[in-house]
Amino acid sequence: MDESLPVVRTVASGTARLMPDVDRDRAWLLTVDGAPQSYVDLDDPTHLEFEYARRIGHLLDLIPEPGAPLELLHLGGGALTLPRYAAATRPGSRQRVVEADAALVELVLERLPLPPDSGIEVCTGDARAWVDSAPDGSADVLVADVFGGSRVPAAFTSAEYARAAARVVRPGGVYVANLADGAPFAFLGSQLAACAEVFAELAVVAEPAVLRGRRFGNALLVAAHRPFDTEELARRTAADAFPARVEHGAAVRRLTGGARPVADADARPSPPPPGGAFGIG
Repeated sequence: MDESLPVVRTVASGTARLMPDVDRDRAWLLTVDGAPQSYVDLDDPTHLEFEYARRIGHLLDLIPEPGAPLELLHLGGGALTLPRYAAATRPGSRQRVVEADAALVELVLERLPLPPDSGIEVCTGDARAWVDSAPDGSADVLVADVFGGSRVPAAFTSAEYARAAARVVRPGGVYVANLADGAPFAFLGSQLAACAEVFAELAVVAEPAVLRGRRFGNALLVAAHRPFDTEELARRTAADAFPARVEHGAAVRRLTGGARPVADADARPSPPPPGGAFGIG
């Protein structure tokens, strides 16, 4: 294909665009209906352009033992940025990606093919149903990066979903969800409350401006059955070009406030971002 030209295709979730990065050879930005979804550098899969992806990359790097293969389950695929990163940094890992949009998967695999023997299996289907039916303790890492446009679908915001995720994550494993919210953090609080019922350890990773309520933005919810290295995670995220803070303990309880978990029957998507918060152009 001509790697200097954008690729536009209608997919189930809207209009997908793959746009080449003029500053990096064989690097591409994926958007759906104008909302940035993924960035992939085919020559350097360890390059994580999006801030939230770099923060998840730091988390993956800190899981014992560094460089050792893991079993990962990814809910939401995009351009497969994080699966490519894990395959490069932890060779031999077994990864399954569940993406609902079959046309998007076809576009990504056609235009941004996976390397041979990547260990990445891409499945099309209902990611929530996949988690509900997954075997107990079947993943070292469960990454939830599921968005319908710019919102997390309701199916991934409930107490029942949190229980399913906790069941799938191994005792020494980690769950990480890419969320989006702004002050007064009613949505983030409900997600923390749901995870607090089923995980022993919680942390939130976000830019200081988001945590202070000055703007709407991404926040990572990290949960585990056992303590994980929040201090080193904080050091690494603070050293990024766009520094983030790692909140845990009392700070997480303050973010949770009086929020309560929400049942499937009452679950709602994450709040819509303010105009222009995530769009480009």
